[in-house]
Amino acid sequence: MNDYMVYLAGVIPEKDSLKIVKTESAKYYKAHTLEECYRMGLELYQSDNFQIQEVGIFLLGYSAHEYKEALSFLKDTVSLHESWKVQEILAMTFDNHCKIIGYENALPLIREWFCSDRANVRRAVSEGLRVWTSRPYFKENPQEAIDLLAAHKEDKSEYVRKSIGNALRDISRKNPELVAKELNTWDLSSKEIKQVHKLAVRFIEERREDYGSRIL
Repeated sequence: MNDYMVYLAGVIPEKDSLKIVKTESAKYYKAHTLEECYRMGLELYQSDNFQIQEVGIFLLGYSAHEYKEALSFLKDTVSLHESWKVQEILAMTFDNHCKIIGYENALPLIREWFCSDRANVRRAVSEGLRVWTSRPYFKENPQEAIDLLAAHKEDKSEYVRKSIGNALRDISRKNPELVAKELNTWDLSSKEIKQVHKLAVRFIEERREDYGSRIL
């Protein structure tokens, strides 16, 4: 076990502490080269402590714009981890990577991950970027965010569909007309689409009730 792993074992409590995980990974990233982040990330991921693994995942994400192998490891290996907590970190890490390279530049990658045959990879996109329209580029281009999400409204995974529906609901807070226009085109005879619609339409329906406006 390397010295840094020993250090993490001492500062990270047994109780889940996302704040410490994020703080420690950011500190290491700021004080080390991208190569060191990449190699340390791989090493930390071998730990039996899932929180130390999470620090490793963040470090891999920080270095992924320089090391394609890091991005591949996140997509091909971390996505197989059985812990839902680790999958939450994968989603955050994907968002960090998109932020580093720029969300507009990340569009091809976003589409690529959305087309993965693994539910955890697809969800890392829809969940990681929430709230989508609070991110640069998508804030100015909300329709593009809606289009990217809506394209997966009939995802074969309920886990992913819930994330899609919740992400569209988030966007509807500030862009109700755009989301409503999209939802009005959906065929609700599909139980999968109906499930996403029920989640996505929530704030629009509340707005209609509060203001007596017929948005839908």
